[in-house]
Amino acid sequence: MNYLNLLLRLLIWFLLTADLSLANIVIGLAVVLVLPNRKGRATLGDWLRVIGNILISIPLAYVEALEMIFFPHSAEEVTLERVRVNRIPALIFLDIFVITFTPKTIVLNYRDDGYYEVHRVKRQ
Repeated sequence: MNYLNLLLRLLIWFLLTADLSLANIVIGLAVVLVLPNRKGRATLGDWLRVIGNILISIPLAYVEALEMIFFPHSAEEVTLERVRVNRIPALIFLDIFVITFTPKTIVLNYRDDGYYEVHRVKRQ
């Protein structure tokens, strides 16, 4: 199992449980090792790019929240965004997480033809 994939799954486990006790770490490791592992490789550059996007989305989320507080957002649209070619499921999950993390956007659907349906709110 890829170490980055293992760390991602453990991180998600700790975020869901909000418990870093020894018992929870052991349970988390057991769950991570029992979950099915899909074949596929991502380069270190792919992982670094996604982690960079996550780091950028954190201050962006605050900016968007303030914009929504001070300026009404009454318009909305649903757009299609193309998934990068040869994305492994872990990176697709992180892409969806980054899009949904910001207050103005949410992924409605991941389509089998390689697109995300993204709902956005906009200023009129």
